[in-house]
Amino acid sequence: MDHYDSQQTNDYMQPEEDWDRDMLLDPAWEKQQRKTFTAWCNSHLRKAGTQIENIEEDFRDGLKLMLLLEVISGERLAKPERGKMRVHKISNVNKALDFIASKGVKLVSIGAEEIVDGNAKMTLGMIWTIILRFAIQDISVEETSAKEGLLLWCQRKTAPYKNVNIQNFHISWKDGLGFCALIHRHRPELIDYGKLRKDDPLTNLNTAFDVAEKYLDIPKMLDAEDIVGTARPDEKAIMTYVSSFYHAFSGAQKAETAANRICKVLAVNQENEQLMEDYEKLASDLLEWIRRTIPWLENRAPENTMQAMQQKLEDFRDYRRLHKPPKVQEKCQLEINFNTLQTKLRLSNRPAFMPSEGRMVSDINNAWGCLEQAEKGYEEWLLNEIRRLERLDHLAEKFRQKASIHEAWTDGKEAMLQQKDYETATLSEIKALLKKHEAFESDLAAHQDRVEQIAAIAQELNELDYYDSPSVNARCQKICDQWDNLGALTQKRREALERTEKLLETIDQLYLEYAKRAAPFNNWMEGAMEDLQDTFIVHTIEEIQGLTTAHEQFKATLPDADKERLAILGIHNEVSKIVQTYHVNMAGTNPYTTITPQEINGKWDHVRQLVPRRDQALTEEHARQQHNERLRKQFGAQANVIGPWIQTKMEEIGRISIEMHGTLEDQLSHLRQYEKSIINYKPKIDQLEGDHQLIQEALIFDNKHTNYTMEHIRVGWEQLLTTIARTINEVENQILTRDAKGISQEQMNEFRASFNHFDRDHSGTLGPEEFKACLISLGYDIANDPQGEAEFARIMSIVDPNRLGVVTFQAFIDFMSRETADTDTADQVMASFKILAGDKNYITVDELRRELPPDQAEYCIARMAPYTGPDAVPGALDYMSFSTALYGESDL
Repeated sequence: MDHYDSQQTNDYMQPEEDWDRDMLLDPAWEKQQRKTFTAWCNSHLRKAGTQIENIEEDFRDGLKLMLLLEVISGERLAKPERGKMRVHKISNVNKALDFIASKGVKLVSIGAEEIVDGNAKMTLGMIWTIILRFAIQDISVEETSAKEGLLLWCQRKTAPYKNVNIQNFHISWKDGLGFCALIHRHRPELIDYGKLRKDDPLTNLNTAFDVAEKYLDIPKMLDAEDIVGTARPDEKAIMTYVSSFYHAFSGAQKAETAANRICKVLAVNQENEQLMEDYEKLASDLLEWIRRTIPWLENRAPENTMQAMQQKLEDFRDYRRLHKPPKVQEKCQLEINFNTLQTKLRLSNRPAFMPSEGRMVSDINNAWGCLEQAEKGYEEWLLNEIRRLERLDHLAEKFRQKASIHEAWTDGKEAMLQQKDYETATLSEIKALLKKHEAFESDLAAHQDRVEQIAAIAQELNELDYYDSPSVNARCQKICDQWDNLGALTQKRREALERTEKLLETIDQLYLEYAKRAAPFNNWMEGAMEDLQDTFIVHTIEEIQGLTTAHEQFKATLPDADKERLAILGIHNEVSKIVQTYHVNMAGTNPYTTITPQEINGKWDHVRQLVPRRDQALTEEHARQQHNERLRKQFGAQANVIGPWIQTKMEEIGRISIEMHGTLEDQLSHLRQYEKSIINYKPKIDQLEGDHQLIQEALIFDNKHTNYTMEHIRVGWEQLLTTIARTINEVENQILTRDAKGISQEQMNEFRASFNHFDRDHSGTLGPEEFKACLISLGYDIANDPQGEAEFARIMSIVDPNRLGVVTFQAFIDFMSRETADTDTADQVMASFKILAGDKNYITVDELRRELPPDQAEYCIARMAPYTGPDAVPGALDYMSFSTALYGESDL
């Protein structure tokens, strides 16, 4: 029962324990509550000309909640806040909750913040609290109120209807007949109740909902599908909807109450007459049952088996447990009905009831006493008979258990003792079989006591004249005969196992010796075959001579190896002789090795065949290595001459590029003579390439006669050609720079002397620090401060634009010539532009073509066209475009 049912009327509104305080409401119930409570609220809000669509959203600002309370209570609440802020909404909801509390409702765990936040569970709980207070609390039926009163009203109204049994507000309404019965009871013209079927709940529910909405002004608060599809419909939703029927039919309730008073008096008389009839029938039936039962309890016919007696005892227990308790209840009820009837008759001023003769309460008590006396004697007799048979059944069961255990143990033992598994077993298996047989003999001796116990129990059953003695004796004799046979078979098997063990031990020793000698001999032959078939790779005469010596030593060991082979085969033949002599059935091969005599002979023959093949291969390889040695010497002699010659030439070119002997033209002439002599050396390089080709074709990978490889020679030769070409180019560029910048030979010599002085590693380049020191030596003022570092960085960006971290002599000459040459500067060029332009600050294309040679004029026009500004004079070049095109924006 719900928590509400245990409270007084003034505090029944306290929320139920099962309202879902932990927010764990069944989804199906929540859906039903949401629809029902929304419809209930709208049935009242429409009186004020409004309604809600979403129960947790439309009550969040508190306005419609306050309006609902005013409609259902008929009272005015405090003026609501019309603001849209959260604080205004919380204030309105608190006013509504305060009004509910003022009606004696105790709200637990329901706060304004949760309603404003749209908490569906809390909103549904609040609406349910309102429904209880204003729709259900005032219901009163026959001194019951609220939920109990509503349930009693439903029961009273639906009592006459078939298939309707209202016991609660959930599953009692699932088939829809309860709703239809309520409507038919008050408005029979609206529903043809006789056509409704209990097995069609959807039709029943929809009929009731549609009729109530159409004719009774009760909105449709439930879905038939939800009720049928839910194992237990939501009680609160059902109560809410049913309360609407109560209020709709409350006027008819008063008339019915008056009719009930009259019916109550008539019902008392009918009830008294029914009690009299019930007493007569119940007394007659009880006395007849006692009359039939006593002879059964007085039957003392014994049974021969424990099972039959236990069945009798079980029947008696069924009588005590199943048959007698209802009769005890009937006897008690008979006395209660008799006393109740006499009391009602006395209160109604009616004469006392006198039962028929022989059916008085005293007559029934006497018959009941006889029944219990017979019952007691029957129970004592059953227990004595069971004790008597229990001893015999215990001995018989003990015999069966011991016999079954013994038979289960002996099952398969005779077949096991008779099997010839030792004939094909190995020595280890024979020893295991002997151990196993010894264990069986111990087990056999241990079972001797059980056989004797079985015989003793069988003898005792015979002496006590057990009804099934023949079968016991036959089983006992079979066990004894089998026991004697097991003893004989056990001894016979031990003798066979011991005899086989001795033969296999001899064979095992021979097998072991064979394995000890065959394994190393087999390994020797396999190693010999691997060595004889091994594809050797040698690169020198010494290596092939070493292989030949080792092969001759191997051939010298072959006679002793053949003697060992014959000895191993002799051991195997001795085993075969023992097997044939004693008819030993060998189930397997040698357990110590998998090497057979056939394998040994086969590998030996293979070794003998491989020896001459190895001789031939070694001879052929020796001749090939002699040829390779001649190729190595030929290549080494030439490489040892060409390699040093290339190195010498590289060093000489380096000295020429650094030293300052003569003019640049003299240096250039000298370098070109070197280049010619180098090119004339090319035939010797080509000859060395031919020798290298022969070495590669012969697969020669090393040469002790020289440290030079063909790759080294090629790289050196290519570097030599590249170096002489680059050096000649550098001298040519120096001549061009000297002539273009007007640098004298003395200046060029000075620059070279300074550069060489700081090029301490003679690499032909200067690092950043070496270059800075060189500049300082030439008079540049580069201080060790931020300004000096910035200036040096600017100079490095000129001489090392690719940021390689080194400065070549050519870059050094270009920089020095730029700093010292007497050439036109950008300012002079731009001044010349102003002279040609005059006062107009631009030069026309025609003027440019007139003042400059044709090629230079067209170049200048094409060069400056992309830089012509948007405001430039058409067909003319302005000062800004000219400057940007020639020097870039940085020089403006």
